[in-house]
Amino acid sequence: MPRYKLTIEYDGAPYMGWQWQNHGPSVQGVLENAGKKLNRNEPVEVYGSGRTDSGVHALGQIAHMDLKKEYRTDKIRDAMNFHMADDPVTILKAEMVPDEWHARFDATEREYLYRVIDRRMKLSLDKGRLWRIPVKLNVELMHKAAQHLVGQHDFTTFRDTQCQAKSPTKTIDRITIAREEKEIHFYFRARSFLHKQVRSMVGTLVEVGLEKLNPESIKEILESRDRTKCGPVAPPDGLYLKSVKY
Repeated sequence: MPRYKLTIEYDGAPYMGWQWQNHGPSVQGVLENAGKKLNRNEPVEVYGSGRTDSGVHALGQIAHMDLKKEYRTDKIRDAMNFHMADDPVTILKAEMVPDEWHARFDATEREYLYRVIDRRMKLSLDKGRLWRIPVKLNVELMHKAAQHLVGQHDFTTFRDTQCQAKSPTKTIDRITIAREEKEIHFYFRARSFLHKQVRSMVGTLVEVGLEKLNPESIKEILESRDRTKCGPVAPPDGLYLKSVKY
């Protein structure tokens, strides 16, 4: 059976998350319903590079699926998009890959983007796609504080209580926080992340930007390995799975 790699963008707002759910729509479910129509109406399993939570978006999620018949990759892209016309899920690219290639297990780096805007006025055009903070944030202090999170650490402080990972230890390769025009962008790169780790880190770093915490306190909060020391968890609205490397 030919295996296809899919590069996908989606608006996560209407979904319960990436993973198929009994109690609501999911991105995986939308893709599998479309894939079934290309597979002689037989079920298709779509495997993603990672699970995004409810309300989290993607600019470059990667997944794979196997079909009974070989198609041109542009036909896969266009046919899937046709069958998902009513859903905010789009195949940007389809590629044929070896049978043993796996979207999740072969990934070597994932990059997340978190978008914040620090303005007093409410959002009209970007509601649900940014986290609005009504006062100005100190970007330089947040970037400085974030460097304490780079490297291999026990991230228990920033680990959701429902996280199913075997270990709280992760290695963050890079964190960059910078003002880009009217927005503040947080970039996080690592091979993998804990459940809600990025949103937990952003929420605590924003406390630094508000000057409620000093940059050095992030190191103390991390080393405490105490979830109660984590700041407010940032909402899903501003989080995007930006890209995945193999």
